[in-house]
Amino acid sequence: MTFTNKIVVSGINFTEGGPLSVMQDFLERISYLYADKYEIIALVHKKELYSTENITYLEFEDSKSSWFKRIKYEYADFKKLSKEIKPKYWFSMHDMTPNVFCEKQFVYCHNPAPFFKPTKNDWKYGKTTAIFSLFYIYLYGINIKKNSKIIVQQNWLREEFQKKWNLDNVVVAYPSIEHKKKEISKDVKELNKNKIQLFYPSFPRSFKNFEVICEAYEKLDKELQEKIEIKLTIDSSLNSYANFIIEKYKHLEGLKFIGLQSREKVFEIYEDSDALIFPSRLETWGLPISEFKEFSKPIFLADLPYAHETLGDYDKVAFFNPYKAEELKNHLEKFVSKNLNFTKHNAKKIVNPHVIGWDNLLKYLIR
Repeated sequence: MTFTNKIVVSGINFTEGGPLSVMQDFLERISYLYADKYEIIALVHKKELYSTENITYLEFEDSKSSWFKRIKYEYADFKKLSKEIKPKYWFSMHDMTPNVFCEKQFVYCHNPAPFFKPTKNDWKYGKTTAIFSLFYIYLYGINIKKNSKIIVQQNWLREEFQKKWNLDNVVVAYPSIEHKKKEISKDVKELNKNKIQLFYPSFPRSFKNFEVICEAYEKLDKELQEKIEIKLTIDSSLNSYANFIIEKYKHLEGLKFIGLQSREKVFEIYEDSDALIFPSRLETWGLPISEFKEFSKPIFLADLPYAHETLGDYDKVAFFNPYKAEELKNHLEKFVSKNLNFTKHNAKKIVNPHVIGWDNLLKYLIR
């Protein structure tokens, strides 16, 4: 089969949040770099979710109606489609490696769920992630060796893939994150400065581990509680997990459940905060860690591989076991009394293939 100068980018299940942003950003960069050399065809859930020009969009609006439908597309329908299109390159942006005909095939594996150990609360308030942790590893494995390259966001994920499938073609692709500090009004900066301000911005999913912060705060002596205010971006209307957290800990006045915030407001709170707490038990990256580093303030961070890799070089971090509130409570006690010795953390050297940003990744893959 003779392949044409066409690139297919598949992301038929992306409809919102971070995954959709990844797809949008990827299409923007691949169009900018290669639209004059290749016809770019994007397989998407809905065209209206995208605005990048010089791309042909094919819609698959029923792709999320069932897992059977999704699997049928990946392993049957796309095979037929690839015979018609005859693309030179095929990018699958959401973990699964389809049966397709092309010169070079790539898969972007961004979901770390297979390497996650769910707790009781995860089964109760985050069943989707808990179930994914059991069967997603099998979806990853189907056809995985058909790929010219497998793309992951962090080296610890590459090591897991190498161990599981004995692969030697996994590329670590760090996101390129632009940080722009906002000009903050004086009123915002001085807000509640009679108390130590701590902040955890995240959407309330069970693995985000809001409860370890609440439990650590609850364990503090009353006198210390009165010196601390912790802002958490949840409210009871968001989901059952958020409602569980608020109902259980609403009696603690120092915990402020402020709901989801705009990106601009998050940066205002960064500016006003004395430290960030990031206890998540599962991340592909952990964007608030990268964002908050720009403020050169202390970070209380889950002692997990993703967190170490995201943090890189930094000299104001205190790691804690995300399953043990007592460790975080001890850190907070020392922080209030100004007796906490922060760790100086050094970035681990990542061996090649290792790139930063979409442009460098695309130039490495498309040759």
